[in-house]
This record gives sequence, structure tokens and C-alpha cells, in this order.
Amino acid sequence: MCWHPGRVIGAGGRNPAAEEGRVAEKKAKKAAPAKGARRRKKGAEPDSRGIAADELAAGAPGPAAAALADAIRRDGGAVLAVFRDPLGGQWQVLAGLPVAKVEPTPYQRDLSDTHVARLTSAIDRLGRYLDPIIAVPSGAGGYWTPNGHHRLAALKRLGARSVTALVVPEAEVARRILALNTEKAHNLREKALEVSRLAEALVALDDRPEPEFETEFEEPSLLTLGMCYRQDGRFAGGTYHPVLKRVEAFLPHPLSKALAIRRERADKLIKLDAAVSDAVQALKARGFESPYLKAFVVARVNPLRFQRGAKAEFDETVDKMLASALKFDPSKIKADQLASAGGSAEE
Repeated sequence: MCWHPGRVIGAGGRNPAAEEGRVAEKKAKKAAPAKGARRRKKGAEPDSRGIAADELAAGAPGPAAAALADAIRRDGGAVLAVFRDPLGGQWQVLAGLPVAKVEPTPYQRDLSDTHVARLTSAIDRLGRYLDPIIAVPSGAGGYWTPNGHHRLAALKRLGARSVTALVVPEAEVARRILALNTEKAHNLREKALEVSRLAEALVALDDRPEPEFETEFEEPSLLTLGMCYRQDGRFAGGTYHPVLKRVEAFLPHPLSKALAIRRERADKLIKLDAAVSDAVQALKARGFESPYLKAFVVARVNPLRFQRGAKAEFDETVDKMLASALKFDPSKIKADQLASAGGSAEE
């Protein structure tokens, strides 16, 4: 080892101190979050929020919960427990409700016969019902469930007379529960239909600006796609969804006006889809066969395809896509171009 003023050099010309510094610098860079990366939210401290288990039923219920319990008894139901939820401390009622008095909320997704059949069989084999639905009063002695459509249908098929339910007094919970609905996984069509139906139901109840319902609607493109599916149940929403997510935003209008705009946008998309379908047929006439033909055509006519992350206006983008689809020339398409294309298969 040689000594030089201000530094030590080991065998082979190595500088141990300098190497340690470089190693420490590399570790620091590795530990630092990448630029633009999302920071993971820090979890709450254990036992730092909500109500202790032995306090959930303590105290007198609030007036809304007490009135709800009385109404349940009048409606032929049974109050099994009145307690507070463990996180927010809101009073709610665990009850047995007559099956005949419970209906799904009017804006839920369509019932799946296959899913109902599976549930019916599973509940029947078990011989007991263990999964209470959530319910809210709907008026006139009835109740709506925002998350129990399929379980309720299964119980009705089995001839059940009652259903256990977690009943909350606030009717607005029925629409907010969409974000928590895990009874059956949503596909894009089901989710879009559910959101569009919810929006239409809200017009008569709460005609506030569309952005104020962001929690319930999740993303603006679902509103437009829902209108498309209601015109055409076989609409290829998955093919257009990536484009819509880049051109849609919540509209700064009351729901009634916003939905009128959504219907106009749906009309444009239906017209675009017809032109894209014609282009697909033209490709098939030239011998091209693939489940991705529609996705391929949409990608070819999409003016944003080479603009990574760019946002654009709905009308301008869809108008350009329609013009390109109408001019689509299948004779210019080569087999290798289609082979390298991916995307959503036709629905």
C-alpha cells in the first residue's frame, strides 16, 4: 500500500475510500424513487382509527337509526342488532327483511343467469345463507339493495321468505356502494351500463354537475360507453376504451345537460363503429382473418396513436377517426402489418 498526501492507494492502484464512496452513492441512487414514480401511501398505524369492538353497540342509537329500526318492524322485518360501523362510527341495522320487499337498485348491471344458477346451487348445497346484503329504504315500505342483485335472485329461486341485510338509513349509500361492489366482477360492458343507469336515476334526485359524482362514476368514459351499449348491446367498447380515456373528462354541467352530450357522443361512436366495421369487412374480403381486425383498423385511424400520453378533444378526435375510417383502403394493408398488431379482440 502506498501513501500519497490526502489519499491512500492499495495494491493495484485501488483507492478504498473512493470505492466506498462510489458504492454508497450507488446504494443511495437505488434507494431513491424513480423520477415520476408514484410514492406508495404510508399505511395507518395499527389500532389508530375507528371504534373498539366492545364499543360498537355501546350508547343509544341516533334518531335516524332508531327510526329505521321502527320502520323495519312495521314492514314485517326483524331487527337483529343496531350498532355502529367499526370505521366511521355510523349507526346501522342488521335485520331480517321479507324477500318480497327487497329489490335491486334500478341502475344495477343486468342479471347473469349463469351466476345466479351457481349461487343458487352453492347456497342450496350448504343449506344456509351466510352473506347479508346491503339495503337502504326505497320508500313505501320497500328496500333497495345496491350489491345483492344476484344473491337476492338466488334466494327467490330457492323459495326463501326472508333475507338478512345490513340496512343503512342514508339512501345515498346505494349509489356510493358501486365502488365497493364485489358480488361479481364487472366487465367493461356491465360497469358502463351500471354507471349510465345510475347517472340517469340521479338526474331526478340530485341534478348537480357531473364532476361532483366522480366517486360514483369512476371515469368519464364509462358514461359515454354506457350510452353506446344501450343503443347496441354488442358494441365493441373495449376496442374504443383506450382512445376514450384520453379524450374524455367529466363535463362541467348538471347531469341532465351532461347526459344529453353523452348521448350525442354515443351517436358519433356508433357511426364511427359502423365505418370501422365496413373496413373490417373489406379486409376480410381480401382474405384477412383475425380476431383483432377491428382493433387493427381502430389503431390505424387513431390520430393519437403516435402521441404518447397526449390528451385531445373528443369531437375533434372522433371526427378525424371517422373521416379516416371512411377513406380506409384495404389494398394498402400487408399481412405482416396485421401480424404485428395486437389489441382487444372483437366482442
